[in-house]
Amino acid sequence: MTTTHDAPPSGPVERTSEGAQELTSAEVASGAERLRERGAVLRLSESAVAEATEEQAPDDETMLINMGPQHPSTHGVLRLMLELQGETVLRCKPIIGYLHTGMERTGEELTYLQGPTNVTRMDYASPLFTELAFSLTVERLLDIEVPERAVWIRMLMTEMNRISSHLLFMATNGMDLGAVSMMLYGWREREETLRFLQEVTGLRMNHNYIRPGGVAADLPDGWRDGVMRLLDMLPERLGEYDTLLNQQPIWRERLQGIGTITAEECLALGVTGPILRSTGYDWDLRRDMPYLAFDEVDFDVVVGSYGDCFDRYAIRLAEIHESMKIVRQCLEKMPKGDYRIQDKKVTPPPRARIDESMEALIHHFKIFTEGFKVPEGEAYVAIESPRGELGCYIVSDGSSKPYRMHIRGPSFVNIQSLPHLMHGGLVADGVAIISSVDPILGEVDR
Repeated sequence: MTTTHDAPPSGPVERTSEGAQELTSAEVASGAERLRERGAVLRLSESAVAEATEEQAPDDETMLINMGPQHPSTHGVLRLMLELQGETVLRCKPIIGYLHTGMERTGEELTYLQGPTNVTRMDYASPLFTELAFSLTVERLLDIEVPERAVWIRMLMTEMNRISSHLLFMATNGMDLGAVSMMLYGWREREETLRFLQEVTGLRMNHNYIRPGGVAADLPDGWRDGVMRLLDMLPERLGEYDTLLNQQPIWRERLQGIGTITAEECLALGVTGPILRSTGYDWDLRRDMPYLAFDEVDFDVVVGSYGDCFDRYAIRLAEIHESMKIVRQCLEKMPKGDYRIQDKKVTPPPRARIDESMEALIHHFKIFTEGFKVPEGEAYVAIESPRGELGCYIVSDGSSKPYRMHIRGPSFVNIQSLPHLMHGGLVADGVAIISSVDPILGEVDR
């Protein structure tokens, strides 16, 4: 049996338009569009934008190209529309939305007990941080304090997660720039970190471990050995990174002076984390707005000087050392006691009690099917994730589900910096700049 197909229509193919999100060439772009791109966010006047645009007016024809969306070079389904003059980037427009998962809307249909299962999937490179931000916000609405042991377990686990996230950055940043061996080394060390997280939570990622009222389970027997194994192994390996990368002239030439941004631009854009600190702006929520017990541990906030790709890489490498310092202090100061609050309204009964008591079985059934009610009100709590300020805003109407929930995702905000980082650079440096922002597109398109 044969099948016939109609021949395609002859003649010119109609050009499709993507509407407002499409990037038009500088020649036809309106003044309002250029003001929106360059001036509105950075609070420039219309005349200043016009002057800057005239200075860069291309002498010859420019070209619009798409970079992405594809993994891994754009670190997820991120698309950049670039206007090029030769190999120089004149303008850049990030386009997102290919991954929309509606997690915030989903979170409004889940109980507060189910919430961490949802938010942990946003930033899948550092899932414990979104769980922590959500849990701290719910606890503020409930006006409860978790036991001291739970506080220190949360600190230990999130700093271990920060190490694994920065190791992933080391691996992928190296791969993006052609240092293939870094992908192998960074992945190798990250595996050791994930192995410890799995020993504690049962999962390598998307843990659902930090919950309102404490943590899901106490630290297992032998957990100190797992931490010490990692702490003893990492310093030598990080020294290898320093030799492999910092002492490599090609690596430095590919990163130094590339993708520069100022502190003023970062503050105008709302950019936080290593990108802001790379400009020399000394800001870290763990020290400046302490949460958990960060005011009881000693660590340094690492800052850069030039706001370029090299500073952003070097800061993350140094932050691994600082997180190791915090983890050592968690080992020394870990208190004994409960790992979650003993409040029947919030906490399910111990698993062993379910087989012995009908009341415990009913309590377990009701808290996991109906959840617990949270008083009316609203709260916002921000923490320092590996990518910057991660905030959770919840409005409660007195029921067992959030009336409104919003996550202030650092990757989403930091992507705004790409047009400023890439402006005037070479298209060959585009992937290096994207990598230095370290975006997680699951959190951008949450």
